[in-house]
Amino acid sequence: MSISTSAILRIELDKNTASFVDLVTSISQAGGDIVAIDVIQEGKEKTVRDITVTITDNDYEFLLDSVKSIPGINLKHVSDRTFLVHLGGKLEIRPKTPVKNRDDLSRIYTPGVARVCKAIHEDPNKAYSLTIKRNTIAVVSDGTAVLGLGDIGPEAAMPVMEGKAVLFKQLADVDAFPICLDTKDPNEIVRIIKGIAPSFGGINLEDISSPRCFEIERRLREELSIPVFHDDQHGTAVVILAGLLNALKLVGKSIDRIRIVVVGVGAAGVACCKMLLTAGVKELLAVDLDGILCPDVEYSNEGWKWVASHTNPNNLQGGLSEAIMGADVFIGLSRKGIMTVDHLCQMEVDPIIFAMANPEPEISPEDAAPYVRVMATGRSDYPNQINNVLCFPGLFRGVLDCRAAEINEEMKLAAAEAIASAVEEDELNELYIIPSIFNEKVVQHVRAAVIRTAIETGVAKRIPPEYK
Repeated sequence: MSISTSAILRIELDKNTASFVDLVTSISQAGGDIVAIDVIQEGKEKTVRDITVTITDNDYEFLLDSVKSIPGINLKHVSDRTFLVHLGGKLEIRPKTPVKNRDDLSRIYTPGVARVCKAIHEDPNKAYSLTIKRNTIAVVSDGTAVLGLGDIGPEAAMPVMEGKAVLFKQLADVDAFPICLDTKDPNEIVRIIKGIAPSFGGINLEDISSPRCFEIERRLREELSIPVFHDDQHGTAVVILAGLLNALKLVGKSIDRIRIVVVGVGAAGVACCKMLLTAGVKELLAVDLDGILCPDVEYSNEGWKWVASHTNPNNLQGGLSEAIMGADVFIGLSRKGIMTVDHLCQMEVDPIIFAMANPEPEISPEDAAPYVRVMATGRSDYPNQINNVLCFPGLFRGVLDCRAAEINEEMKLAAAEAIASAVEEDELNELYIIPSIFNEKVVQHVRAAVIRTAIETGVAKRIPPEYK
């Protein structure tokens, strides 16, 4: 995804060996657009200036290398808006109650706090009303599958987890705390999360590599009394289904009478298959490196085992070329370039393509445009971005408000339908099948649907007043 940023380059120019024209030319050829020049220090032989440049992330490193390569130019310092917003982290903790005198201190801390501790000791459920537990979740990662960067470790994963916590608060007023673990051992990860769970009302697992993520989530769901949600799996699946529901309205097809091909059976792929089957899909083919998953083949991967046993009802053999014949929907969760125009031509009329690979989709929207009816990607620079942000804020807002013991399949399905409903009938078109992440209706719709479904399925421990 190409994102523009504004960078400030502080350069020292030796007037005897370099010219300012050389610098401007180099920046322009590297894709940069100079928007401001400030003289910091001027001398007979050298000048120091701040050059403000607008540049895409894709060209950023190339521009810096180009400037550094100019004889007589010393690139002294670089700052940009992206790094500036991360300085010191993106979160802080503030008290809700000020402490201005001894009386305040005695109520907030000792000795008054002892009475509150005793009350919770006698009734642990009071932790939801007397501590931050009722509105706080943990965003937990081990840094093994971060965005498209892979296994970059817990420290490097923190900016992503912080960003997610910001979105929780900004969009749904959920307090979220980022926790990155310095271990890849599933047993240790489960032990640590269970150990910290009393402080939180829910656990959001993030960027944990497959297939370890399946075991970790399964065990935590079985062993904790608070909801556990692996967003890379289920958030992706929920938003894909939301977009698909609206796309099917456009093409006039029923979800139980279409063939869907899912390519890429990792964490998101497995969850997507489960979500689609829950929603009523009858003919689903899952394709990975070994080809179409078949029910009569024994797989070592637990996720593949489940998918193989619940899909491909006709036991079709082969790869993507065989699977795509006559398909109505393609959902890609794999890598760029695997989908071709020839594949598109083999699909049913009005094909729906969700090419989710980042940063480059399985087929470019430009190549696909003449052959598809509806196209969606994971990118923000194309229409119909499938973004997990549409799911997790409202989902956890609802879960916390009804103190759900778990997040079940019915609640995920309800969340998908709620997201889809945020696009009004008169708004729905090929370039708008999924609402914007800034659409305020989304969190409200998802929260209401999740609470209602949690109550109906018996997992809600609290009934909000408006539902009594």
